[in-house]
Amino acid sequence: MDGDRFRSLGHDLVDRIADFLDGLPERPVTPGEGPAAVRAQLGATRPLPENGAEPEAILDEAARWLFEHSLHNGHPRFLGYITSSAAPIGMLADLLAASVNANGGAWVLSPMASEIEAQTVRWIAELLRYPTDAGGLLVSGGNMANMVGFWAARAAAAGDAIRSQGAAHAGGDLSVLASAETHTWVHKAADLGGLGTDAVRWVETDAELRMRPDALAAALDAEARAGRRPMMVVASGGSVSTGAVDPLREIAAICRERGVWFHVDGAYGGFAAVLDDAPEDLHHLALADSVAVDPHKWLYTPLEAGCALVRDAARMRAAFAYHPPYYHFGQEALNYVDIGPQNSRGFRALKVWMGLRQAGRAGYEQMISDDCRLARRLFHEADAHPELEAHTLGLSIATFRYVPEALRAGVGEPEVEAVLNDLNRALQSRLEQAGEVFLSNAVVDGRYLLRGCIVNFRTDVDDVCAIPHIVARVGRAAYAESVSSGAG
Repeated sequence: MDGDRFRSLGHDLVDRIADFLDGLPERPVTPGEGPAAVRAQLGATRPLPENGAEPEAILDEAARWLFEHSLHNGHPRFLGYITSSAAPIGMLADLLAASVNANGGAWVLSPMASEIEAQTVRWIAELLRYPTDAGGLLVSGGNMANMVGFWAARAAAAGDAIRSQGAAHAGGDLSVLASAETHTWVHKAADLGGLGTDAVRWVETDAELRMRPDALAAALDAEARAGRRPMMVVASGGSVSTGAVDPLREIAAICRERGVWFHVDGAYGGFAAVLDDAPEDLHHLALADSVAVDPHKWLYTPLEAGCALVRDAARMRAAFAYHPPYYHFGQEALNYVDIGPQNSRGFRALKVWMGLRQAGRAGYEQMISDDCRLARRLFHEADAHPELEAHTLGLSIATFRYVPEALRAGVGEPEVEAVLNDLNRALQSRLEQAGEVFLSNAVVDGRYLLRGCIVNFRTDVDDVCAIPHIVARVGRAAYAESVSSGAG
């Protein structure tokens, strides 16, 4: 492909993407298609083509399929899970990064890319109020960012022996203490780290779903009596279900006193630390030995972009570095292969760096604050609606459920709660299929709740105010159908 053809194709594609972004509010959030319909559109069973095709046709087809048959997390009424709207500058950054195709594993392979990543990591630390001389790197997302902290803690607890002899010989007595609200990444980490999921001890939470410091202290005492070595304590800097922030300062003090590694999973909520009015505990992220955050959540970076920070940079090298004879990268600069699990690494940092430069600290303060304000509005609108019941509010996450008038008197009774759980589960499915709004769910105290998480710079107050009415309308239809079928 020569330059003229590349230029023509690129201009046409950028025009189509711009039209797509401009038209997002008028599109359904999702077409609500099942796997069979999408596979049929793709022609999923066709064999590999024997001969190539013209790039114009390939790009046209791919754009059309993606625009018409995708869940659009950039839509202003996408409030599901924690996937943000992607900033357009990040889209352009991915194109630019692919054009250079830097391999970020070693400095000599990616000199400018490596230095941009190092600067990006320092800027992220600044936003979090974390030490800017910490070690850190960009990874695929929250799971990997948390796992980097996990492996650094494992090496710190068991030393070189665990890397040479394995967990069965050198780390068989290690355990991990985590809030009961911790994301399932901790299962994967304990599994892949050789400890096994039985090594995870779940620490009780309070009525606000925050880790109880007294329960943590008691759990650490129990581990000591059993002859086990807690290698880390995992706290939440904004839980996935409700946005709860654990009492980080108190937990840090307990960990410091016991000599246990303190890790904070801030994949979702960590960036709210930039706000002066954030939950006070988020301002104590600097007390953690390691922190995980996701720029592809609250920095609006296109997927994939997670970030792992470790207070003592040497701990990352102790967990990951190897130097076989075919590595001749030198030690005069940072080689990311030495401080993380990947050798070949794409240039993820560019899209984060560009976004940070475009918006600046003040821009992100405004956008994150707006998201939290909109979540508060959603919570209050749900609370005021006669057919909805608001439950929790944390950071930019609001949870609520649909309760038909006929069942309100029985709320709290086991039989009614079971019906409400089934009803709201069915209601969520209907909402997903209809495409007017996309919500996920949370289960709190055994109650199946609808969950709106706003990490979306395109969402405005009109979108938020419309959601309770959409939910109630679709809820009425779901309840009427359940009654007519005898299920309600």
